Amino acid sequence: MPLLEINIVPVGTNSSSFSSHVGQALRLIEGRGLKYQVTPTSTVIEGELNDLMDVAKEIHEEALHGATRVVTNITIDQRMDKAMNMENSVQSAQQSLQ
Repeated sequence: MPLLEINIVPVGTNSSSFSSHVGQALRLIEGRGLKYQVTPTSTVIEGELNDLMDVAKEIHEEALHGATRVVTNITIDQRMDKAMNMENSVQSAQQSLQ
């Protein structure tokens, strides 16, 4: 299943904090029933590609409320040779330390 990493940078707000924007993004993701993992600098979402693109667009557009400009970065990770999910990707990286 594809993974999408999203990072939004609202510009032109009254605060340097992003937490309210992240909270709103998480509500949108949860509302769609998608699995996600928050990191200190981004959020990784797991789902079908169309669902991921739809929620990324919604997150970007929602961040425009209260900001004069929003920069949104996304990365899509999709494998065709085997099944993939967030847990397997993290486990594989951790096992490489051994």
